[in-house]
Amino acid sequence: MRNFKVDNESGNQEALFAWAACNVGRMPELEYLHHVPNGGKRDKATAVALKRRGVKAGVPDISLPAVRGGYHGLYIELKAGRNTTTKSQERWLSYLNGQGYYTAVCYGWRKAAELIEQYLLCPEALPVAGGQWP
Repeated sequence: MRNFKVDNESGNQEALFAWAACNVGRMPELEYLHHVPNGGKRDKATAVALKRRGVKAGVPDISLPAVRGGYHGLYIELKAGRNTTTKSQERWLSYLNGQGYYTAVCYGWRKAAELIEQYLLCPEALPVAGGQWP
């Protein structure tokens, strides 16, 4: 795995997806792990165009459409540093959890990787969904 600058969310996402690529043989569902590119800095015209195409504020960063432990799939809001969730992110996470998805906020790619691994391999040991991953 190459070195990533993990002091921001995009570096953590790159590291997480590199980890996933290295572990797809052990957890084949990782082939379907994907990033929802709703965040990021954009010029006003691009932001308006994306909004017209259905981009919505607060949608979690990472999705894994794999059924486990009674959940329909996994959504992760990935954070780095001192970033915290916004109200719209909290609203989305709460809604998705209420719809039967496992949701969590993970600080750093390693925490996200730990959650994904436990979700796929030991779902019966998952803590209650909807909070910050330990």
